[in-house]
Amino acid sequence: MIIVTGATGFIGSNLVADLNEAGRTDIVLVDVLETGVKWKNIAKRRFLDIIFPCEFDAFLDRLPAAEMVFHMGANSSTTAVDGDAVLLSNLRPSMKLWNWCARTRSPLIYASSAATYGDGTAGFDDDQNLASLDRLQPLNLYGWSKHAFDKWAVEQAMQGFAPPVWAGLKFFNVYGPNEAHKGDMKSLVAKNVSAIAEGKRISLFKSYKEGYRDGEQLRDFVYVKDCTAVMLWLAEKPTSNGLFNMGVGQARSFRDLMLATGTALGRTVDIDYVDMPDAIRPNYQYFTQANMRKLRDTGYSAPFWSLEDGVADYAQNYLTRPDPFR
Repeated sequence: MIIVTGATGFIGSNLVADLNEAGRTDIVLVDVLETGVKWKNIAKRRFLDIIFPCEFDAFLDRLPAAEMVFHMGANSSTTAVDGDAVLLSNLRPSMKLWNWCARTRSPLIYASSAATYGDGTAGFDDDQNLASLDRLQPLNLYGWSKHAFDKWAVEQAMQGFAPPVWAGLKFFNVYGPNEAHKGDMKSLVAKNVSAIAEGKRISLFKSYKEGYRDGEQLRDFVYVKDCTAVMLWLAEKPTSNGLFNMGVGQARSFRDLMLATGTALGRTVDIDYVDMPDAIRPNYQYFTQANMRKLRDTGYSAPFWSLEDGVADYAQNYLTRPDPFR
């Protein structure tokens, strides 16, 4: 049996799709659907059961072990301000699941985040030395919750109490199918594809930092299909324990992202540069780029999707079709 938490969300539902394509249907999904379109993320999927997060502890109490646990469930809003809610949704459940996996000898792969790197002044190396981790200063509550668990997990592993296989993936800027439910947290591809297809002007933020032109703020954009491919590969690597960056290792601008979307649609992209909201301006990241050497040195050799190819696949095979869900 395979367990996937956050299974109806963005990355989780793509992982379930990959598992189905690999012939696996003995999957227990853990998530809530709420009142939006999340149900469509799993409408084509086959699975053993789906349970609410509030039922998860009781479910685990009855289960002797799992073949693999993929823990993608979390409050992923980078603008969240309720610390108690984030503690209850992100940190505490992750600790409980780690402890269960360690006790039952069940492998665990979980979602961390590039938000743990803060403004990037300490670099983007997925070093799991505690002294290196202590130098990182996340800029928001979400990033802190992921960073706090990373440090806790590394310390638990150092003390000899860990799942037999474990990996924490520091996801950078992920885009791809099944993100319609994310609202303002959707990728700019998903937000702007309709406007670009209709020939409308789109907006990007002005720059407020010397050395960066408007719209030239840089991110490591990674296609969700690369993320799930890496997760499935790590699940088969019993010696791959630790924290791993999940990007492509090349920073590109938001302008590049939008121009790639236009190319995929065969349309010219007209961009207006607008003021950045005061609320996010002080903590805005101008550059992220994953160091991918650790994953490569572990043995992962598959090529990553280029920005242009990933955006083309997403726009042409999902976003512009009547059914955009994977």
